[in-house]
Amino acid sequence: MHPSVPSRPTPPPAPAGPAPLLGTVLAAARRRALRDGDRQVDTAHLLHALVESDPETRAAFDGEERVARVLGYLVQRSIGYGLRWQRSGEGGGAPLPLPAVRAGEGTARRASRWSPAAAAALEEALRRASARGEAQPHGLDLLAGLAADPGSRAGEVLRHAGIDPPALGVRAVALAAVLAPRGAGVLDGDPMPPEGVER
Repeated sequence: MHPSVPSRPTPPPAPAGPAPLLGTVLAAARRRALRDGDRQVDTAHLLHALVESDPETRAAFDGEERVARVLGYLVQRSIGYGLRWQRSGEGGGAPLPLPAVRAGEGTARRASRWSPAAAAALEEALRRASARGEAQPHGLDLLAGLAADPGSRAGEVLRHAGIDPPALGVRAVALAAVLAPRGAGVLDGDPMPPEGVER
């Protein structure tokens, strides 16, 4: 009888890194547009996907009750005022190719069409991340970009939920400054967080 040879312990599998937030949000927004029958991915799709995906974004709303109100209005888009959105695009101009391919989109998905307002919000998120020296934007960067256009569909949803888009944008910028990695630069035009928000 041969002595049993102890088997080598199998190393645990390496934890899979989380998908970049922006890629997750873009994919979810695209699925929502397709499911809702909308002709393009707009800022309301982005806001819906962002609020569902990112705890930091939800924190900027200053209370779960506000988050619930926003999600309630976003869910209603397929049965309420969102029905008229299906017949028209968001903002002026034709839908645009996604400008943020470099930050979460594969080559095969470049044909996705985004409203001009959604494309602008994504570019603003990328600009904010780049100003900090980061390759990928945080959810708060995208939230700030969405809140910067109160006339967008996301802005309409926020107002219906009793939230002032510019004020939400200020909170998003302040939280992003607090949560920025050590050594990251301060965003242009945002030298200090608003009073009462500590770094």
